[in-house]
Amino acid sequence: MIHGHKQSGLVILVERRSGYLLAARLPRLSAQLTQAAMIRLLKPRRGAVQTITLDNGSEFAGHKAVAKAVTAMTYFCDPYCPGQRGSNESTNGLIRQYFPKGTDFRQVTDAELRKVVRKLNDRPRKRLGYRTPAQVFLGEYSGALDTAGAALIA
Repeated sequence: MIHGHKQSGLVILVERRSGYLLAARLPRLSAQLTQAAMIRLLKPRRGAVQTITLDNGSEFAGHKAVAKAVTAMTYFCDPYCPGQRGSNESTNGLIRQYFPKGTDFRQVTDAELRKVVRKLNDRPRKRLGYRTPAQVFLGEYSGALDTAGAALIA
């Protein structure tokens, strides 16, 4: 999750292998809004989601409901061990190129967020043999679309 100005933020979901990204704006940070956003993002892709690794923030208190809705197992990383969610931390850094610290996500439109997500999913990556996360993810999961690995950016 990425936190922003005035308690707004983004829910960030990253599929570990491909780096495929899903994101949703949160006008305010709460476990209920986080849970609803995660289910909305993951449910259409639940066949591709087997596990979700979360950080230890209280915003993920609804993890059991998310796991049940998308039939996936949830895990929490150890406290103060962001390396256990390396793909997610790396993606947070990429998102910060577009939305620096202090961004008020209440002022960011869904269209602006979708544009950034599309840019990042269509950005070739060396670790993927210069294919894009979208090419890798959609190529491997073409029958069951979408993601795992969550964070809140604020």
